[in-house]
Amino acid sequence: MTRLPKGLIAALLMAALLGLYIVLLGARAVAFVASGEPVGVAIGIALFVLPVIGAYALWRELSFGFDSQRLLDRLASEGGLPDDDLPRRASGRPERAAADAAFPAYREAAEKHPDDWRSWIRLGLAYDASGDRRRARQSIRTGIETEKRTRA
Repeated sequence: MTRLPKGLIAALLMAALLGLYIVLLGARAVAFVASGEPVGVAIGIALFVLPVIGAYALWRELSFGFDSQRLLDRLASEGGLPDDDLPRRASGRPERAAADAAFPAYREAAEKHPDDWRSWIRLGLAYDASGDRRRARQSIRTGIETEKRTRA
């Protein structure tokens, strides 16, 4: 039997909890709107809108996770993942100086081949190894969008 990754289990649990939250709050929102009081109507509308924003944010994160994992698996099956030979700290994270030294090659590859999703995914992995999560996610998002464009 195949075991689900812990991250996927956590994401699915959060999605289920958000679903329960939306159902329970939906009942309260209807009651507030039905009260006819201006303040009650405003609260009821907020109780409808806020969970929708939360659901959208969760959907975006889940989509990012599934798409990035799909591309990482594809890259791994092609043998295109960067070698994982960086020295590690006790926590398991790569040593920053070593990751920073390896980084320019990945940046240059992405700049040289902007239409290659593989170079963007590798750049995202290099950013992550260097500790820059924001740029890592942006590079991986660029890789996902690039791959979708080439598929269409």
